[in-house]
Amino acid sequence: MPEQTPAVHQHAKTRRPRITGVGRLLILVYGILALAATGRSVFQIIDRFGEAPVAFTLSGLAAIVYIVATIALIAPGAVWYRVAWFTISFELAGVLVIGTLSLFAPETLGLTSIDPFGRQATVWSVYGMGYLFVPLVLPILGMLWLSKNKPVPAEVGETAESTEAGMS
Repeated sequence: MPEQTPAVHQHAKTRRPRITGVGRLLILVYGILALAATGRSVFQIIDRFGEAPVAFTLSGLAAIVYIVATIALIAPGAVWYRVAWFTISFELAGVLVIGTLSLFAPETLGLTSIDPFGRQATVWSVYGMGYLFVPLVLPILGMLWLSKNKPVPAEVGETAESTEAGMS
């Protein structure tokens, strides 16, 4: 008679990793933009804040948005997924509003020039032209990626505590 082993219930998680392929590239670009925006805004604020304080403060805000978006795209869980949606949506709105103001009413930002490579340019000036329009395209790609990579809901039988522990 063959030896019978007791059935062992193994809870195999069937969750897909959220960060694969295009997601890794997206996170890389967000990380690079976070570093670039942080460096630019810190330099502008330290070196020439008096020239365009509104624009340079917004440049600092853009840096914070890129840092938070990068972290939110990397971190697992439904809360970080919502944070990613919020920051990327805010980024797109910022690019559109600041881009439009920099073109049609630069004085509202304290800008004396709309040169996207100029001394007063910010990350979102002229829709990110100084960054080859990456700030304009990136949030759209981010939203598309997020819509296709939703967090997997908790499996049947998992408790809220084990779900939270697995997501943090």
